[in-house]
Amino acid sequence: MAHPNYRLYFAGSLISNVGTWMQRVAQDWLVLTIPGNGGAALGITTGLQFLPVLLLSPYAGVVADRFSKRRLLQVTQAVMALSALLLGVIAATGSAQTWHVYVIAFVFGIGAAFDAPARQAFVSEMVGTDDVANAVSLNSAAFNSARLIGPGLAGLLIGVGGGGMRATGWVILANAVSYLAVIYQLRRMDPAELHSPKAAARTPGMLREGVAYLRGQPKMLMILVLVFFVGTFGMNFQITSALMATEEFGKGAEEYGILGSFLAIGSLTGALVAAGRSQVRLRLLVGAAVVFGVLEVVAGLVPSYLTFVLVCPLLGFSVITVLNSCNALLQIESAPALRGRVMAIYMTIVMGGTPLGAPFIGWVGEQYGARWTLILGGLLVLVGVGLAVLVLRSRSATTLRTTEPRAAMLPS
Repeated sequence: MAHPNYRLYFAGSLISNVGTWMQRVAQDWLVLTIPGNGGAALGITTGLQFLPVLLLSPYAGVVADRFSKRRLLQVTQAVMALSALLLGVIAATGSAQTWHVYVIAFVFGIGAAFDAPARQAFVSEMVGTDDVANAVSLNSAAFNSARLIGPGLAGLLIGVGGGGMRATGWVILANAVSYLAVIYQLRRMDPAELHSPKAAARTPGMLREGVAYLRGQPKMLMILVLVFFVGTFGMNFQITSALMATEEFGKGAEEYGILGSFLAIGSLTGALVAAGRSQVRLRLLVGAAVVFGVLEVVAGLVPSYLTFVLVCPLLGFSVITVLNSCNALLQIESAPALRGRVMAIYMTIVMGGTPLGAPFIGWVGEQYGARWTLILGGLLVLVGVGLAVLVLRSRSATTLRTTEPRAAMLPS
């Protein structure tokens, strides 16, 4: 918070994140209010929203390294604001159909695909390398503070509005307005105070250069394997919480919103604890991932809505510890000129896995019940932890073998 530009960014993002979480609840509820929709439609909507991340993020990382991230973020925020505005108007007029939601979710995802790597890499430009870990944790605290407020507020507003399609539309429109806060704060920043690296010149093979760089970093490869399993199979809370609330426990929009708020209590606590750490260790990262996988299995087995609510903060704490540790380690260890591409590949995996996992998890919910969406997701996360550790050991051994002969030739 000693950096003026970061203070501006933090304030704007906090407001926008509240709107984002309100829309997440409202969009899911909108899908479920359209006749004939269930877990599969919910999974397809989530998948389409994150599909552009899978397809475009690597190229978005190249764009982030070539252009001013501050200006790029203003454009991406405007695209997402217009998408939310269109969906909100359609829903508020009571004319929303499933295909409307699918198309707009995909367009929204295009904006998010170019926004994510630029936003992640912009953190180090605002605060410098020494304060990256602290800034990442504070960003997460802002995101999860909003997560604490947004879902409950959305559920309350939807309930007050009658619980139908029109009520969800007004909540989504509120999110469209919230993007203006980020755009306004970005425009107020002092470019002279940013630690911006020299923009990379356009050259052939820029994306391949980023991939080749990551292949030579065993620790980074281990992180990417781990977040693939966590993001693809574990972080489908939009689907799992909605299905558990409605199908398993027979609850409504307000109770569904409460689940998101209790997840945020744990996530916010985890982010604030992380802000006090001076360094991030791999042992912490692996341990948190194991705990997260076990807790997901437990969440799928709990007997009542109340016990499910009580497990949610623990899920939030463990998963945010994993994500914050991964994010900070990658930013600290990556070369500044390649940071946009590194974070783009990271975001491709952690968010881009959702189009693969969300429809699968939604199908599991329809075929085998809501509980299996959590049980299977947790088990796959644990499999991913094991594979990630194996990748770290094998790649580290390979790197050691290739460097030892060279080291032996150097004078002592």
